[in-house]
Amino acid sequence: MDTTLVFGASLKPNRYSNLAIHRLVGHGIKTEAFGLKSGIIGGVQVKTKIEDFQNIHTITLYLNPYNQKGYYDAIIGLRPRRVIFNPGTENPEFQNHLESKGIEAQVACTLVLLAIGQY
Repeated sequence: MDTTLVFGASLKPNRYSNLAIHRLVGHGIKTEAFGLKSGIIGGVQVKTKIEDFQNIHTITLYLNPYNQKGYYDAIIGLRPRRVIFNPGTENPEFQNHLESKGIEAQVACTLVLLAIGQY
């Protein structure tokens, strides 16, 4: 089963990353989470070390472009097949860099993709 990594997970229930974890789990998608603070969201352990992840198919980003810069190499190092740039995370520089490495960069909303069955 393909695994999705929610990158920039927040323990705050009103954040879209938090809602995305709940929705992904609700759709039966194997979900992992990376954030600055450890905790549990919808039964998913939020981890704070990137090296804790492997075999990731999709990364769904919830970090603004400025905060993404420090994670470029780590994200590419996870060798995902696609990275979803949710609203507010669009980053043409990183998108082009990912595509040059053979990783699909998709500008979309994870919550919408799930709702319309296009995830």
